[in-house]
Amino acid sequence: MVGRSCTHILPDGRICLATPLRNGPFCFWHDPDSEEEAAEARRLGGLRRRREKALSGAFDFAGLGSLEAIRRVLEVATIDALALDNGIARCRVLISAATAGAKLLEVGELEARIAALEAAGGLASAGDVVDLRRAGFLYAEGLA
Repeated sequence: MVGRSCTHILPDGRICLATPLRNGPFCFWHDPDSEEEAAEARRLGGLRRRREKALSGAFDFAGLGSLEAIRRVLEVATIDALALDNGIARCRVLISAATAGAKLLEVGELEARIAALEAAGGLASAGDVVDLRRAGFLYAEGLA
């Protein structure tokens, strides 16, 4: 079964390939009856993009692609939670922030240890024994 598509012709001569409304040949964006709603949706979308850009700058937010970026979001959320009135909700947020922070520290430490192991493995030739105590991996007493 071939799906229907909007019959609106775009300025460059192509046909809009969006799914049309159930009772018409046009999609939401090109239907004459939904012209006001589409204009309002476009306006709100523009406002959201401007707001996102302003907030990203104000909070130094560049996404969630690294541990540092996630740590920054956690810091902002924790600072906001600290400003709240004392209560159960505030306590829950702070406990969740502490739990997430502990997990971030653990992941960051593991990431550093893996990088050091890979570096030590790259420097050692096959058959060489790497002294893990000297490399700082066996720092708890009784290990080794």
